[in-house]
Amino acid sequence: MTPGSHARPAEEEQPRLSSLRALARRAPLARLRRSRPTRSTWPWRVGTPVVVLLCGGLFIVSAHNSHGTDLRPGRYTDLASLVQGESDQYDALKQRVAQLNDDVQVLTNSVNDSDVRRFQRKIEKLKDPAGLVAHTGPGVTVTLADAPADVQNDSDVDPNRLVVHQQDIQAVVNAMWVGGATAVTINGQRIVSTTGIKCEGNAVQLQGVPYSQPYVISAVGDQGSILSAIDRDDYLGYYRADAANPLIQVGWDVQAEESLTAPAYDGLLDLNYAKPLTS
Repeated sequence: MTPGSHARPAEEEQPRLSSLRALARRAPLARLRRSRPTRSTWPWRVGTPVVVLLCGGLFIVSAHNSHGTDLRPGRYTDLASLVQGESDQYDALKQRVAQLNDDVQVLTNSVNDSDVRRFQRKIEKLKDPAGLVAHTGPGVTVTLADAPADVQNDSDVDPNRLVVHQQDIQAVVNAMWVGGATAVTINGQRIVSTTGIKCEGNAVQLQGVPYSQPYVISAVGDQGSILSAIDRDDYLGYYRADAANPLIQVGWDVQAEESLTAPAYDGLLDLNYAKPLTS
């Protein structure tokens, strides 16, 4: 090969080296351009941390409000177990209230003060009228119940006349008080002056506890006076007429009892008052 034969490859490599140097000079500038955030990407860079922070805040609030319970109670499918669990929790809280009341009584009795002792004597006198003392003796029991299912399904009478309402129960209780009853219970729950009888769906609520029919209303006192007051009550006269009507047949039963026991009221003793708005 002649010496002149090497000149052409050298000439061919020269443009190639020039283009590589140009690319090398432009490469840093291209990298800088690629590293700058564009208008289409900056919302994601800002929005993603914000969304993550909001989700974390919601998780913290949910955990704080749930107190370890399920925030979606609709997922419960075993209604019987749910009701039993709530009932057990209520009984436990009721026992706790009784224990705290006993502790308060012990601490109060340990105070050696003449004013405290004077007020305690007044409280002891008021316990019986307030329903805080159990009563045992002869009395009367009235049982109210809804009409039988077959009558409710086949009757064309107003459905409200086929079931027991809160005013029906209240009428029996009022008649017993008029008859001189010393203590009254509904399904074993002692009735006091602050007891509210309210309808909640197909049940009646007493002191925040729902009771289903039949409703057993018992009064301790003179049987003759209580029975006479029940017979004289006009409202109960209409109820008894519906009980005797074969198209209605709401439940009505009256029994004279030789011995009844009305337990002492063991519910909450605090009172809430409505206050008028200031103009």
